[in-house]
Amino acid sequence: MAKIYVLQHHPVENLGSIADALEGAALAWQYVRIHEGQSVPTEMKGAGGLIVMGGPMGVYQTDRYPFLRDEMALINDAIKQNRPVLGVCLGAQIVAAALGAKVDRNPRGKEIGWHPIRLEPAASQDRLMRDVPETLTPFHWHGDIFDLPAGAVSLASSDKTPCQAFRYGDRTYGFQFHFEVTSASVSAMADAFVKDLQREQIAAEEMIAKSAQCVPPLEQIADKVFSRWASPIQGT
Repeated sequence: MAKIYVLQHHPVENLGSIADALEGAALAWQYVRIHEGQSVPTEMKGAGGLIVMGGPMGVYQTDRYPFLRDEMALINDAIKQNRPVLGVCLGAQIVAAALGAKVDRNPRGKEIGWHPIRLEPAASQDRLMRDVPETLTPFHWHGDIFDLPAGAVSLASSDKTPCQAFRYGDRTYGFQFHFEVTSASVSAMADAFVKDLQREQIAAEEMIAKSAQCVPPLEQIADKVFSRWASPIQGT
């Protein structure tokens, strides 16, 4: 069975509900724990797909975090080998940068908590996003934005973030927001990134409490989306 590489940048930013979809597709995965100093694989040989998770660093901080260059190289190898790629939050920004797009701080400020997004018309014909509601409320925790990579298709936007999701080719996806969160992971992020909440004057208790309302419908959508992402790997 071909494994899936999962690049992890912070302990609380894990697969979440993506793991359920992978298990449902009978797929195995291997965490590469960047935050613990593990090295980024140099190529995708033997791996059936690549998932790049979120984290607190910025793509433009390659001098401080040189592993970001290694991740971009692995992403490009995965795309060259026609392996499915999925970037989440920081991961989406790294995928966009690997494809040559500009990534920078969002002049409209950080987007943290439960905020609505709107699907673009192209989403209705997309392999992952078809049948997903045109407006939905996922979880957010990001302060950076990226331009749509050349040749990519925009799939979603929000009031603060022009590009919330994109597809490049048939198998490469970036989601700036968090489809994958669980109630537990929202609480874990709130505990891990307290200073962000204080600076933005966001009440952690209210954000966590809203999970009870927002997580159940999100989990149903996430299972559909991530199962579709995994289907080409399942068929190999």
